[in-house]
Amino acid sequence: MTERLYSVEQVAELLGLHVRTVRSYVRDGKLPATRIGKQYRITHEDLEAFTGLPITTPHTAPRRYAESSCIVEIDDIDRATVDRITTLLTATAGTRGAGGQRMRVETSYDPARDRLKVILLGSLADTSRLLDYLDGILSS
Repeated sequence: MTERLYSVEQVAELLGLHVRTVRSYVRDGKLPATRIGKQYRITHEDLEAFTGLPITTPHTAPRRYAESSCIVEIDDIDRATVDRITTLLTATAGTRGAGGQRMRVETSYDPARDRLKVILLGSLADTSRLLDYLDGILSS
């Protein structure tokens, strides 16, 4: 298969449009697309026909992305501190970080043992940043 397919997000970026606008064009039938699973794919030819212009994509080398997973267990922690940590990490992880990726944060608190388990998944820089935040809270 040599046909170039674009995601809705890629088309939005190429055309300088909002993703919702591109999805609207697809739903209205203005921009032909094929549904693969839960996502739409637009062919290069259909995109050029839609815009009436030749579409060129920047030829850049693929960017290497490294991801880390980290599990932190904290013993002897009170519920108020658990709530502070969970709120901070969840709010911070919701923003896009390095490489445009979102962090994934999961927490689990065992009140019987006063133990918090934090699981961080994301880029190396974002994981490091969240570990620094965590260290700051626990050091204070």
